[in-house]
Amino acid sequence: MLLEKIKTSGLSHLSYLIGSGGKAAIIDPRRDCECYVEMARAEGLEITHIFETHRNEDLVSGAPILRDLTGARVLHGPNSVGTVEYAETALQGDEFEIGQLKIRVLETPGHTDDHLAFVLHDTAYPDGPVGVFTGDALFVGDVGRTDFYPERKREVAGLLYDSLHKILDLGDQVILYPAHGAGSVCGSGMAEREFSTLGHERANNPRLQFESRDAFIDFKVEENHYQPPYFRLMERLNLEGGEAAPRVMRPKRLSLSELEKLDVDHLVDVREPLAFASGHLRGSMNLPVGMISAFAGWFIREGDNVALVASDEDQLEAAMTHLVRIALDNIEGGYVGVVPAAAQGKAMRTIPMIGTDEVERRLESDERDWTLLDVRDADERAQNAIEGSEHIYVGELNEQYHDLDLSQHYTLMCASGMRATVAAGWLASRGFEKLDVYLGSMGAWKAAHD
Repeated sequence: MLLEKIKTSGLSHLSYLIGSGGKAAIIDPRRDCECYVEMARAEGLEITHIFETHRNEDLVSGAPILRDLTGARVLHGPNSVGTVEYAETALQGDEFEIGQLKIRVLETPGHTDDHLAFVLHDTAYPDGPVGVFTGDALFVGDVGRTDFYPERKREVAGLLYDSLHKILDLGDQVILYPAHGAGSVCGSGMAEREFSTLGHERANNPRLQFESRDAFIDFKVEENHYQPPYFRLMERLNLEGGEAAPRVMRPKRLSLSELEKLDVDHLVDVREPLAFASGHLRGSMNLPVGMISAFAGWFIREGDNVALVASDEDQLEAAMTHLVRIALDNIEGGYVGVVPAAAQGKAMRTIPMIGTDEVERRLESDERDWTLLDVRDADERAQNAIEGSEHIYVGELNEQYHDLDLSQHYTLMCASGMRATVAAGWLASRGFEKLDVYLGSMGAWKAAHD
C-alpha cells in the first residue's frame, strides 16, 4: 500500500498518488504529469483512476493528459460552470476500489460548485475512514476562498460552511490531505505544516471556530482576495482540457545579439530583486523565479511571447517550468550573462534602493513630485500603513499603471522590498524613469519606529 504526496513549488500545489493491489489513483495532477506514471511504475502499479477535487483556478490540470498516457478514468464533480469534456461525473456516495483501498465521494460545494472531497478507506480496517482529500475546501489552518461567484457571496459561503462540517463529521482520527499548502493564492492563512487531522483542525483551525453559520458567512463575505487575469484562462482550459506540457522544459539558449533581435511582448528578468535592481537590460521586468507563480499571471496574458533573462541555466529551467504550469508557454528563449553584457558596453538600467531615513525625510518635506506607493495587499495595509503613502496592489499595476504620472517620482514599498521590486520593474518596463525601492519596506519602518 502506498500514499505519496507530490508538491509543486511556487504554486504550493499538493497532488497525491495512492496505490494498492497493483492499482493506483492520482488526486489533482498537475500539467507536467509524467512524474506520476514514473512513480506508479516504479512501484509496479497501474494508474486506473484520476480524481479531481474541483476545477482549479491557479494551474492547468494534468488530468486529461494523464488520461491519455494511462487510459485511466477521470472523475470530476457535478454543477461545474460548463461541461468538463475529459471527465466522468462523480456524485455523492459513489465508491471506487483501488486494491485494498476504497475511495468514497463527498459533494462539498462552496469554494467552487463542482467541489468534491474524496474519503479514503482501508477495507482491512473497516471502522471508519483513515483519510480525506479535501481539495480547496479545507486546508491546514485555513479554509477555501469563496469569491468566485460574486453575485452569490452569502450562498456559497454558506455552502462551504455546510461542506466543512460534512468533512468534520468523518471523525477526528481522519488524516487531512489538502490540495494546497502555505504560499498558495487559494487561501491566506494556511499553516506552514502540511500534515494534520480533522480533530486537530476542529480544535485549532481559526476558520472552524465561529459560533454560528451566519458568523462564518459574515467573515467570508468580508474577506479580500485578488483574482489575477490568468484565472480565467485556467477556468477555460480546465473545462476543455489543456495540452501536454512541452517535452523540454529548458528554453532555447540565446546570445546577446539574438536577444536584441527578438520582438517579444515581455522581457522577463528572473534573477533575485537585488541583482535586478543593481543592473538589468532596459525594457525588462522582474519576476524572480520564486515569485513567478504568484505574479506572472497578472502581467503576462494568453498568447503573449516572452524572453527570459537569468543568472544560470537552472534558473531558466525553473522559470520556464513555473510558466508552463500556468499555460504561459510562448517562451522564445533565455539569456544568461547580464554582467558580460555590461562588459560589452550594453546599456543597463539600475533601480536605486533607499532606506527609512530617506523615506522619512521625503515625507516630512512633503515633496509634491514624489509618491510613496504601497503595493501590499489590502489586508496587509489595513493592519498598518505609513501615513502619506498611496496604495495600489502590485498585481493591479498591470492596468492601473495607466493612471500614474510618468513625470512623477515613485518609491515602491511592500513588506520587505521583494514585491516592491517586481512593481518597480514593471513600471520601468512601461517607461517610468523616476523610480526607487524602499529596501526593507514595512519591516524596516516598524523596526525603526517600535
